[in-house]
Amino acid sequence: MVSAVDRMTGSLRERMPPLTALPLPRTLDSRLLRKQWPATELAAPPPGSGLEPVLGDAGPPIIGHTLKQMRFGVEYGLRRYERYGPVWWSGAFGRRIVTLTGPEATQVALVNRDKAFSQEGWRFFIDRFFHRGLMLLDVGEHHTHRRIMQEAFTRDRLVGYVASMGPTLREGVRGWGGGAGTRLYWALKQLTLDVATRVFMDMRSGSDARQINRAFVDCVRAATAVIRYPVPGGRWRAGVKGRALLERYFAANLPAKRAGDGRDLFSALCHATTDDGERFTDADVINHMIFLMMAAHDTTTITSTAAAYYLAKHPEWQERVREESLALGDELPDIEALDRLESLELVIKESLRLVAPVPSMTRMAVKDTAVLGRYIPAGTLIGVSPSMNHFDPDHWTNPHTFDPERFDADRREDKSHRYAWMPFGGGAHKCIGMHFGMFETKALLHEMLRTYRWSVPRDYRVRWDYVSLPVPVDGLPMRLDRV
Repeated sequence: MVSAVDRMTGSLRERMPPLTALPLPRTLDSRLLRKQWPATELAAPPPGSGLEPVLGDAGPPIIGHTLKQMRFGVEYGLRRYERYGPVWWSGAFGRRIVTLTGPEATQVALVNRDKAFSQEGWRFFIDRFFHRGLMLLDVGEHHTHRRIMQEAFTRDRLVGYVASMGPTLREGVRGWGGGAGTRLYWALKQLTLDVATRVFMDMRSGSDARQINRAFVDCVRAATAVIRYPVPGGRWRAGVKGRALLERYFAANLPAKRAGDGRDLFSALCHATTDDGERFTDADVINHMIFLMMAAHDTTTITSTAAAYYLAKHPEWQERVREESLALGDELPDIEALDRLESLELVIKESLRLVAPVPSMTRMAVKDTAVLGRYIPAGTLIGVSPSMNHFDPDHWTNPHTFDPERFDADRREDKSHRYAWMPFGGGAHKCIGMHFGMFETKALLHEMLRTYRWSVPRDYRVRWDYVSLPVPVDGLPMRLDRV
């Protein structure tokens, strides 16, 4: 007898585009991506439960699918989705990990009505480097810390942050020069790091800032290290040293921030107080600053890189959003001006769909549970995959096509399901800085649009590396011509 879950899985397979419709890498890579391993059950469901087992496979011995997942990212996930449906398991990072794909499965984990999923999953990957960051906290503690932190992201605070980032963005973009060969991703990464140190810490560029920036990069890369031990020359060890440096820096500067009245985020966290008088301890401020610096600059870098790429591939859209930016005049834009860049916001939202800056979110099953009729035992590491949701043909028209107008008021395909579009996460842990991120990305691309026209060769196609977060393998070489 065919179960309801199997019927649903079969329906999903029918709705997924065939392999030939998905973008494929080069021939050798294609063979590696297509290689399949025998399907097995994650765990036998309790007798009489009526549940089905989660199906999947461990992949190659020891490393499992770790390297394949890093190499192929979305392409890998879409093929697993096609084979196994919305709930499947794989071997990676020495663990069996269940991945939830599609809006319905995602909703179960992020709404978390029966409290079966905890943030413990994140701790497996990043706690050593981003200890007690907001995203790693659970339930009541998370709610308390979020209430306090919200005081650092009020509208008034955002106005100050936008005013602070404007000069850094304009100066940085103008300094790129022009011509062919600019590795845009690395130029944007340095610029967003400069903005983060300026806006978050009121720290000017220089050797100290470069050292701090390097420490953040090392911490991010260490989170997905295959060798999770501080061997000399390894990414894990670099991350451990980076975390120690950041702790020393914030601890040394915290007393002055407590005593002052600065407008930077570091100062805001030091002084944030709820109506009930709740405040962060010194240790809280240090932990949250390290986490927020990472979250802010990496996501903005990825989003602005993706948007710039799609604008290069679609020059008609580049001209449309440039006209909108030039209409603002030469003054540095404030929040109200950035809000008027409506076409640019459509492009950014579509870029967030096509290249989710955080392609996977992690949870831990803290008790036996089920998702869409599939049995998941306690202690299972869970991956929630926004990238897969962003390509679900049930919710998106021609999902592999760049089409910013799908977010226009007349269409709003992102409203087809609460979790169809979720670049900022969802549920209680939805990104607290999403409005800040949108303003920064708009401000950065606005400066690019008024300074350059940019292009890539007609046959160029970016390839993303998923070793940590999505990064263009070649740095995205771009031709910049001054407007």
